[in-house]
Amino acid sequence: MTVSKEELLKRLSDGVLEMEEEDVIEAANEYVEAGYPAFDGIMEGLVDGMNRASQLYEEEEYFVTDVLLCSDAMYEGLAILRPHLPADEAEREKPKGIIGVVEGDTHDIGKNLVKIMLETAGFDMIDLGRDVTLQKFVDKAKEVNAAFVCLSTLMTTTMGGMKTVIELLKEAGIRENVKVLIGGGPISQKYCDIIGADGYSTNAVEAVKLAKKLLNIA
Repeated sequence: MTVSKEELLKRLSDGVLEMEEEDVIEAANEYVEAGYPAFDGIMEGLVDGMNRASQLYEEEEYFVTDVLLCSDAMYEGLAILRPHLPADEAEREKPKGIIGVVEGDTHDIGKNLVKIMLETAGFDMIDLGRDVTLQKFVDKAKEVNAAFVCLSTLMTTTMGGMKTVIELLKEAGIRENVKVLIGGGPISQKYCDIIGADGYSTNAVEAVKLAKKLLNIA
């Protein structure tokens, strides 16, 4: 007997929220076999679960590690559902963002969380990783025609790299086309204003709101 679309969407959402990778894989396969639209499975199932997880994170009921485990479950489901997207959905242009931890810093849990939240919100994120050379942010932004760049650091000694990236974007002639978002432990709105970044967020949930605001996305 075929399980209803609503039941499978709930299983996908709950599986992500409860960090149950195997459940998500099983539900995603059943969803595909039943012939339901992959786009709905992603948005109303996987992304819905991730949004619920981010809500619990915002309410301080979930920790960073919980959200990362939820994202692992979401990505397992995405791997199954994405190949079944209609061509127009699969090829639809999403706003591109570059994200990475600036040179000299290897702390990347916060950066990973922001990337996951932005991907869940529909952005196409290119993750440069940690300890990223400053010029690389600019080169990659130019290469992929990025709409924004997210810079992260947890160290006061590497904060200056953010200002350098903004200067390099100006030198490359693309500063006007690229929004710069910054975040991390020692960063503040005051520092954001001083270096001329476009925005600062205190956490991953706020980063999504900020990116949408800066790019005029509802």
